[in-house]
Amino acid sequence: MQISHLPLRKFVAPEFIIGEHALSKCADYVAVFGAKKALLVTDPGLVQAGWVSKVEQHLKEQHIHFERFDAVSPNPRDTEVKDGALLYRRMGCDMIIAIGGGSPIDCAKGIGIVVSNGGSILDYEGVDKIERPIPPLLCIPTTAGTGADISQFAIILDNARKVKIAIISKGIVPDISLIDPLCTATMDPELTAATGMDALTHAFEAYVSNASSPVTDMHALQAIEYLSEYLPGAYQHPLDISYRSGVMLGSLFAGLAFSNESLGIVHAMAHALGGLLDLPHGLCNALILEHSVAYNFSSCPERYRTIAEKILKKSLASESDETVRNLLQSYLETLRRKLNLGNKIEIAAVDEQTLVQLARVALRDPCVVTNPRTPKEEEIQALYAKIL
Repeated sequence: MQISHLPLRKFVAPEFIIGEHALSKCADYVAVFGAKKALLVTDPGLVQAGWVSKVEQHLKEQHIHFERFDAVSPNPRDTEVKDGALLYRRMGCDMIIAIGGGSPIDCAKGIGIVVSNGGSILDYEGVDKIERPIPPLLCIPTTAGTGADISQFAIILDNARKVKIAIISKGIVPDISLIDPLCTATMDPELTAATGMDALTHAFEAYVSNASSPVTDMHALQAIEYLSEYLPGAYQHPLDISYRSGVMLGSLFAGLAFSNESLGIVHAMAHALGGLLDLPHGLCNALILEHSVAYNFSSCPERYRTIAEKILKKSLASESDETVRNLLQSYLETLRRKLNLGNKIEIAAVDEQTLVQLARVALRDPCVVTNPRTPKEEEIQALYAKIL
């Protein structure tokens, strides 16, 4: 293989342990950091599923003190970050443990930012705005899709403006992630499908990102291979840990890719939908992804051709760009139907003014910067109209 040009790139990732029973290492790592009291950040669903009590039991066995903050919404609010930071300070915590999917993990990152840097979490919107390191952060992901446990991103909902803000900084890359596929066995089929498609979207967008590099390409393509092979099985056979492990690996690889090369219009549009209409992130991504392929294809046809060959496991060298694009869209549509994710988001009719507002918010999202094609407002509106 000949490399004609190698642009400067950086790559950041936390320490991680992946495999069955990784969760059981949590107390050991709290001890490694020398923490006296940990704040556990999670949500009510994870408490009910029993994973929080398992972590708490491990901490108790090693006489580690902790406080629980479980008031995290599916789209974490700035107000929840504020409440969590107040609890952290009031109870004298010196470490954070995030248990859950992207919402608790992003909220935990936000809490860490505020307790170390002060002010409101909204002050840190954008890239590299964090001056002081956050407290030690240990993540235990219970979904396979968000990549929040290994990324330098946090997405927080500005409750007043109904806009999701993106915080991007290597200062919020977790210190350690314990990636245990057993933790995903309690996800219902709908959540399995939505988070899995979120991971696949991460991989697609990272690979076609205009900031991609050989290092991230490797992770993105590996993610696409694992997710296309194992996600349908995890959806149909939720207790089969071999499928769960395959999806977890795919999610990890996708997270390593997008954390370092960012994303594109799918996530920009999904962030706007989640902020304004409080819609589930994974579902938004799943519905927008195939339309983004049609929109972006002409800007990087060889990249999409490589993705299609990876998924379909055959050479497409003799096929036209139009044929490859159609094959890729058809695959994504078929996968979406296998996962019962529908064709459109089931909400009340969205008027023209809302479409304009959504498009304008999406165009301000930092993910747009690395999309392979520079979108116009009317083009984003047209993409929204396909799923709403």
